[in-house]
Amino acid sequence: MIIFFICITILLIGYKFYSPFVEKQAGIDPNAITPQSRFNEGVDYVAIHPVRAFLIQFLNIAGVGPIFGPILGALYGPVALVWIVLGNVLGGAVHDYFSGVMSIKEDGKSLPEIAGHYYNVVFKGLMLVFTAMLLFFVGVVFIMSPAGLLSNLDSFEGTILANNTFWVLVILAYYFLATLLPIDKIITKFYPIFGLLMIVMTSMIAIALLLDAPHLPLAGDFWAYFESEHAHDFLAPNPDGLPTWPLLFITITCGAISGFHSTQAPIIARCLTNEKYVRPVYYGAMMCEGIVACVWALAGIAAFPEGYAGLKAMLDIGGPGLVVNHIANSYLGLFGGIMAIIAVAVFPITSGDTAFRSLRLTLVDAFNIPQSIRNRLLLSIPILTIAFLMTKLDFTLIWRYFAFSNMLLSTSVLWLATKYVFDRGSFHWIVSIPAVIASAITLSYIMTAAIGFNLSSELGKPIGVVVAVIGFVGLVFFHKKHQRV
Repeated sequence: MIIFFICITILLIGYKFYSPFVEKQAGIDPNAITPQSRFNEGVDYVAIHPVRAFLIQFLNIAGVGPIFGPILGALYGPVALVWIVLGNVLGGAVHDYFSGVMSIKEDGKSLPEIAGHYYNVVFKGLMLVFTAMLLFFVGVVFIMSPAGLLSNLDSFEGTILANNTFWVLVILAYYFLATLLPIDKIITKFYPIFGLLMIVMTSMIAIALLLDAPHLPLAGDFWAYFESEHAHDFLAPNPDGLPTWPLLFITITCGAISGFHSTQAPIIARCLTNEKYVRPVYYGAMMCEGIVACVWALAGIAAFPEGYAGLKAMLDIGGPGLVVNHIANSYLGLFGGIMAIIAVAVFPITSGDTAFRSLRLTLVDAFNIPQSIRNRLLLSIPILTIAFLMTKLDFTLIWRYFAFSNMLLSTSVLWLATKYVFDRGSFHWIVSIPAVIASAITLSYIMTAAIGFNLSSELGKPIGVVVAVIGFVGLVFFHKKHQRV
């Protein structure tokens, strides 16, 4: 119970005291004319009340990411909670905030266009590739996971509803409509409701956990973990032999730091009516996602009194979706089971459609395509056709590439934000230090992962650390040079 309150308190303190300091470095102007006011074309630039904007942003970035990731991360022990909280306050929330700031300052443009403005055409091209790659992976993952869940429900056995392809096509049909239609036809009407649903569900799980306090890890459990034979140092593996560095940081992205969130920033940046709403909408949504992640990480630990072995066994049988169902049923009964189905079926769909919508906006910005209904069709149809073909690939392969590209994009965005703040002459260390750390994580992972260079941990991990040191030294040098000039 103590650990739960410590985690939540740190997140709230981060929003209350750290986020205003971050805001001061961004150059927010409440009197500036927003992109929504300038363009207001009735498709993507549509005014949204800030409360609705917050709920939509929260749902867009959340989906099942802060549920599935922390459950998988619970296999690493209580250190998962440390990563969620510190990663969120110092990295993820700052990353999301500056994604919103840069977009609203640049007419609601997508990341590649912003990168081209602050760096050069090469960085713009790289950002376009990274963004498109991640959005495709996110969209495909959020087709395959809910389709797999729905087709395997016992009540559908023996009917067409038990056919996975049927559900893939149904979800794609919905994605087509949500990608094509103006934002105020579906997203602004229904997504605030789903955002509230996620908040209610998470609150119910949190209350149930607190009522079942004896199963929650105590403060002493953290120190016991760090003193155990599995944690002589931060680089030690978990009981299954998986190294904490860098796999934990790749496993838990949503809730800590996620590049996918930056791809969603332009959707809401085009709808805000005042720059002063950027902090509560973007930083606030990420803080709330951190709370969701903490709840589910704790639930993943508390719901299995037998410890690591119980959680690992259930994950091997049915993945994180089955664990969600087990947790919800254990703590909330039949109603919890219904909520769990909604969580792992509806929530990813609401993130998948905005992933494809963001992909459309990214391509529109990159190639300056007018937003007529014909052009939206010409973009949406091939995008979703490619996505359908990708659903035929192995899900675990798609997930691995999704996880890596997610961290890669967040690293790129942090460097982009560093350039933005540096050019303003503000305190750039709030984004440059997280950028250095994220670079070390990303490079360590690609050096040691099977989908990368597949080097040994003894060789791959030091490469990441060396890059971090070089990056930090380079930052200090350029900072001093800039001050002299």
